[in-house]
Amino acid sequence: MTIGCATDPPAQPEGWDSAVALRPAVDLDARPEVVEVDLTARVEELEIVPGKRTPAWTYDGGLPGPLIRARVGDRVIVNFRNELSAPTTVHWHGVRLLAEMDGAPGHSQAETPPGGSFTYDFIVPDAGLTWYHPHVDSAVQSGNGLYGPLLVEDPGEPAALGDELVLVLSDITVRDDGTLEDPDVGGNLGTLFGREGDLLLVNGRVNPVIEARAGLRQRWRIVNAARSRYYQLALTDHRFTRIGGDGGLMEHPVETEMILLTPGERADVLVAPRGAPGSTLSVRWVPYDRGYGATFGRPEVEAFRLRLADEPAAEDEPLPEVARAIGALETAGATRVDLKLTLREGPGDVVMGINGVASWEAEPLVAAVGETSVWTVENTMDFDHPFHLHGFFFQVLGEGGKPVRPLEWKDTVNVPVDGGARFVVRYDNRPGMWMFHCHILDHADAGMMGMLNVVR
Repeated sequence: MTIGCATDPPAQPEGWDSAVALRPAVDLDARPEVVEVDLTARVEELEIVPGKRTPAWTYDGGLPGPLIRARVGDRVIVNFRNELSAPTTVHWHGVRLLAEMDGAPGHSQAETPPGGSFTYDFIVPDAGLTWYHPHVDSAVQSGNGLYGPLLVEDPGEPAALGDELVLVLSDITVRDDGTLEDPDVGGNLGTLFGREGDLLLVNGRVNPVIEARAGLRQRWRIVNAARSRYYQLALTDHRFTRIGGDGGLMEHPVETEMILLTPGERADVLVAPRGAPGSTLSVRWVPYDRGYGATFGRPEVEAFRLRLADEPAAEDEPLPEVARAIGALETAGATRVDLKLTLREGPGDVVMGINGVASWEAEPLVAAVGETSVWTVENTMDFDHPFHLHGFFFQVLGEGGKPVRPLEWKDTVNVPVDGGARFVVRYDNRPGMWMFHCHILDHADAGMMGMLNVVR
């Protein structure tokens, strides 16, 4: 009698993700429900461009910072130390934590001085890809390399969604001698446009190659950590299945030809590469028109590549049902918050603001725990602005004040030229001072930022 042998399921090529592998943070706590890591901000010479040494600002000596993994409900402890020559903080973008852990200098904590330390200690209540970056001189410090991913996993989500990649997108400019570009390059025009680096980075690498098996799904967990650049990605003859974003899984998946991420946004997408065995597919950055000539004369740029294994296409498992029950927030009786994103005319440095007031002159908005607000953010400038609210997720509203479907939880939304954005948010029991700002960090530093005081 012949006994049949089980066939191994098809798999990605060996070492398929090695070109973009992120350094894992080392968990110092043996308890399964606690993740404790050491994190140090310091300057490190890195080879971003082959043959050149660049003194980048880093977390733990790498670009990006280490990947911190936790599960929903875990306690995360980060023992942070500042070995930079400038003060800094760490903001945990997308985490619904207590205000005193949010990294907003002068509000949630004092700046951590050179040689100083601070312990961040918080619970991660939501699944999804979040990230961390400074909130002191944000455009300069993030632009010099200070950013990293925090992935919060949900053990209850469907299995077999695809082989996972965490992709941190950014950009940087390296001079011929290997040094970083002057952070104030371009003067007022640079501030107005938002400074973009010449080199596109994917997990700190320039145009890396990811190995793939044709027909096998990959799950890309993507964050746009660039200080100003909008990332619009395309893959010829392919469509993406977007299953989630800022606040984890969406109500249901949607198919899209391109992935658009404003600075600060995240996307959770599935893609099944197709093509001839041994061929290479190009994932391209496609210029996005965010106003005022943002696409004029700008070519597409190859961001990274997929090299298909030299073997026949595989047949993947059927995609499991990916759905999430999200209730629409009630807007009846909600308070109104009306904001305009503004530019102050006059001599001197560019000064931006909200309702005509720069952040350093503004009084905080006030709201109460348990209150629901509908925010209307109007753009009066010739550029799109990605608007970010710290500490809370919201639901974007469309025509007639109805929620945009599929429902999803957001913390960053694009505010288009000659238009606006509306969203509804409910303030849960986490009082304190919370920032809101344009996530083109040059704009935030130029005054397009404010504070929300949530009180009991």
